[in-house]
Amino acid sequence: MADDYIPRPDPEFLAWTQTFVAYLNANLLLLGLTATDVAPITTALTAFTGGYNANLTAQNAAQSTAENKDLLRVALEDPTRELAQQLQVSPTVTDPQREGMGLNVRDTTRTKTPVPTTHPVAEISTAEKLQHRIRFRDSLAEGASRAKPEGVLGAEIWHKIGGAPPVDYTECEFLALDTNSPYTAVYTGADTGKTVYYLLRWLNTTGEKGPWSPLVQATVTN
Repeated sequence: MADDYIPRPDPEFLAWTQTFVAYLNANLLLLGLTATDVAPITTALTAFTGGYNANLTAQNAAQSTAENKDLLRVALEDPTRELAQQLQVSPTVTDPQREGMGLNVRDTTRTKTPVPTTHPVAEISTAEKLQHRIRFRDSLAEGASRAKPEGVLGAEIWHKIGGAPPVDYTECEFLALDTNSPYTAVYTGADTGKTVYYLLRWLNTTGEKGPWSPLVQATVTN
């Protein structure tokens, strides 16, 4: 193990050893030494210096070689990419040919938007007078997640103001299509005390509709 006073990095180690040997040779008598005592270190220093310089030369050559390689790659890649892009958009080149050349083959098959199979679950807040704040989530959503099902644009919200609960949506009126929960329904003073019934269903991006939600209701407060 090297003592702490001997530097670990090679450049510092070489400089330190050169200083050490030079001092020894200049002060042999004062240190009680002879040239024979220092000879092994001098020989090893000469060998290490040669090896160190050879390593520096190799590193510099490697760096130069790497830089030259990078320049050669650019010279190859630029025209290759240009021609590949030309072939990619060419109407006479087929997908099997593109695949054979290693080019990306574009997927031209459109994935059909799924028809919603789940329904919204609604919660009504009456904290604000003459307002119902309708929060909704998917029936299969976990926890408090408000994420919509795949391909869904938003929720259709239908309502019926007052009277008996509706048997189905035909007794309700369309209120809104909301793409992001919550939705705020605003009522007038004339609706105070009335019960409002709500039905919701998902609508996907192609206009297809999912099943109805369970009926929920809330009273208009003032």
